[in-house]
Amino acid sequence: MRVFVTGASGHLGSAVVPELLEAGHQVVGLARSDKSAAALTAAGAQVHRGDLDDLDGLAAAAAAADGVIHLAFKHEAMFAGDFDGAVAADLRAIDTLGNALAGTGKPLVATSGTALFAFAGLQGLLTEADVLDAGPRIEAENAVVALAERGIRSSVVRLPPTVHSSLDRHGFIPTFISIARSKGVSAYVGDGANRWPAVHTLDAARLYRLALESAPAGSRLHAVDDEGITFRQIAEGIGRGLNLPVVSIAPTEAEAHFGFLSAHAQADNPSSSKLTRDLLGWTPVQPGLVDDLGQGHYFDTGATAAG
Repeated sequence: MRVFVTGASGHLGSAVVPELLEAGHQVVGLARSDKSAAALTAAGAQVHRGDLDDLDGLAAAAAAADGVIHLAFKHEAMFAGDFDGAVAADLRAIDTLGNALAGTGKPLVATSGTALFAFAGLQGLLTEADVLDAGPRIEAENAVVALAERGIRSSVVRLPPTVHSSLDRHGFIPTFISIARSKGVSAYVGDGANRWPAVHTLDAARLYRLALESAPAGSRLHAVDDEGITFRQIAEGIGRGLNLPVVSIAPTEAEAHFGFLSAHAQADNPSSSKLTRDLLGWTPVQPGLVDDLGQGHYFDTGATAAG
């Protein structure tokens, strides 16, 4: 299968592209820069130069492919404060990809997140059957699922907030490690019992391939291995890795300590992947988050400096 992948040189893309190639697929990766293009070429993929704002280019690349995996998101804009703009760009890209694939029966696999539901107030164990009518990035998820009615084998992979591995350079774990280094302590809020789901990058990459190959139209999938690691466990793993004290802070101190991530540090987002495992036969085989923190790669200075 000839697969067009957006976000092909990013954290997850750098695992998805080899996963696809090793399974015998051809890959065309979207690249914004010479550096990204060179990385894709070195990996054995073809290159399509452009970005999420080049809608004509996205449409052409999708139309020429046998399937699409959409990983790209404007994270730089989001962290610069333009989350609404990043969300709007993502929705435009999905509409463009959908229009290019309409009526073909080809697969389109897109990306959402489990944490969106925690911030929307959903309590208890999140499952693939849980849906929201609206919300940031939820409109994009719903738009992808609706493409099943337009003759596209569409599916959405919901990622947990922590997709961890030695490939993770800019995610939440490197950022929390940087915060702990700067503060001299690894902290959690209150009793730290709030839970985060997690998955290893390589396990997530395999799920994207399985979704591309066989997910039924309109599927919502969960790339979840650990259903709910307590934030205290995460803080303890960071403390061990940095040889720093692990402390509890009050909710009133969370913003001063964690900054814009204070709400994330207190989010409770336990999530199941049972339906996904049963549907696609996906079984995570890589280390869980606590074990991965114990392997030490997160604590190399070069690995966390950009977090």
